[in-house]
Amino acid sequence: PPLAIYSSTVVTPLLILEIVFPIFSSHIVIKFFGVFSLVKLSTLFSASIPLALLSISISLLAGLLLSRLAKRVQLPAVTAYLVAGILIGPYLLGAFGINGLGFTSHENIKTYGLISDVALGFIAFSIGNEFRLDELKKTGKQALVIGVFQALAATILVDIALFLVHIMMPDVLSVSQLITLGAIATATAPAATLMVVRQYKAHGPLTKLLLPIVALDDAVGLVVFAVSFGIAKTLSNGAVDIISILVNPIIEIVLSLLLGAIMGVVLTYLEKFFNSNTNRLNLTIGIVFLTASLSMLDFHIGPVHISFSSLLVCMMLGTVFCNICPLSHDLMAASDKWTSPLFALFFVISGAELELSVFADIMVVLIGAVYIISRSLGKYFGAGISARLSKCNPNVVKYLGITLLPQAGVALGMAIKAIELGPEGAIVRNITLFAVLVYEIIGPLLTKVALTKAGDIYEEGRQSARELHLASKKI
Repeated sequence: PPLAIYSSTVVTPLLILEIVFPIFSSHIVIKFFGVFSLVKLSTLFSASIPLALLSISISLLAGLLLSRLAKRVQLPAVTAYLVAGILIGPYLLGAFGINGLGFTSHENIKTYGLISDVALGFIAFSIGNEFRLDELKKTGKQALVIGVFQALAATILVDIALFLVHIMMPDVLSVSQLITLGAIATATAPAATLMVVRQYKAHGPLTKLLLPIVALDDAVGLVVFAVSFGIAKTLSNGAVDIISILVNPIIEIVLSLLLGAIMGVVLTYLEKFFNSNTNRLNLTIGIVFLTASLSMLDFHIGPVHISFSSLLVCMMLGTVFCNICPLSHDLMAASDKWTSPLFALFFVISGAELELSVFADIMVVLIGAVYIISRSLGKYFGAGISARLSKCNPNVVKYLGITLLPQAGVALGMAIKAIELGPEGAIVRNITLFAVLVYEIIGPLLTKVALTKAGDIYEEGRQSARELHLASKKI
């Protein structure tokens, strides 16, 4: 029979349609009034189910189910979410072209960018909670020294290693490309680190230093990238732009911190008008949404580019809020529970976005391997040396560098900016995509191992929430 008879009106409470069995293609076999027919899934779903909602639900379920398997082999949940994204992404399930049952293309994934933007806003907001003044008095100086030193160490080592590659293969990698990649090496992904800390309830000297350092990476990375990329463009086309190199990054950082501080004061003031914790939580969520949207403003005033770093803005929002609002502890805890499914979706979508096609270019893989090894060494030894000079705990000196390896969103944003180099920018982008793919998969696991070895995660004898609840009842 023609496919037209299988419209949404067929799927009714009347038992006149029966799905007989799925087959490994973009079709299923159904029985309609006793007649067997082959029906295209995309036709059936487009008529009866909102595809966006279907994709979101499948993403969340795939991530959660895979996280249960990951727990059995002691892998972090964030790794499971990323792998789930790869499985339902355009290279595997999505390759079948079934809209709604997988991400069919990278263009399709981009339509869910709002989820990533909001999730990153809440991640930065949560990290801002780590900048409480009473804690900063103890660790602030150490975090600042280590944050700057390890970022610059990664840049210098990547520059040196890739310069050696340039000497051997000058036609493959130019000086402007290697300088840009060196700047991208500064960035560390706060999202994966925060998820591991949350999942295992990590707490200790290493964790207290780790989150502020990861947050500082955004500011340090912006400055280093702006200067390095300005030099790279000068080498590439001969034009020197002092405004792009020095003025724009400083303006972006200052305005981002100012906007975040203003919104933190506004949030604290508005909280006074509500007595219910539910309404206070709703207000907090609404202000984070508003702040994330304001941070997307982008315009020019003459030659000056006015833009904001959403991570810095939302981080400053959380920092000001947690320091001036007496209710911040409870509201931050409630916000963390609300954002759990949002973060799971964010990482599944991030996994689907990973470009597996970069493996097809052997030069990208080779240069990417050099980049990964040199950046990892820079992060590890940079963090270790600066932590030792700052007289940190021996476990911090030994394991901090390992926790700074994950790389994702900020690095990808820099790689997109590198497209301005023209054809040379494409190689920078692909090498960054390759590095992000590797770091996103192994980074969370290495972070968990480091936190465990440092004593910030207690694997043995840890009580579940239910056990703690029952114990409190007995007391």
